[in-house]
Amino acid sequence: MATLIYGPQNLEIEFEERVLAHLKVAVLSKLRRNEAFSLSWAEDASTGHGRSSVWLHPAVPLHFRFRETHQQKLNRAWIEQMLSAASMHGELAVTPEPQEPRG
Repeated sequence: MATLIYGPQNLEIEFEERVLAHLKVAVLSKLRRNEAFSLSWAEDASTGHGRSSVWLHPAVPLHFRFRETHQQKLNRAWIEQMLSAASMHGELAVTPEPQEPRG
């Protein structure tokens, strides 16, 4: 598991390594443009199911911690899907990974 650590309270949010690697690219892309937005995800059964959201702002400290030492091969379609939905709805939601287009 990898961890997104957010804000002065050091809120720790755990994701699968692959999910957080893709979220990192999408989140940093939006923050680089000085955009604030909501990040939402489905909770794991171990935390009681349901959904959670956090408001991300460029001025608030953010840390991505990965347990694995190698970098994940990124699925560009997944990143673009999350960014597109975030632009339309104002919320970057963790979605299932789509298959990479063949070409």
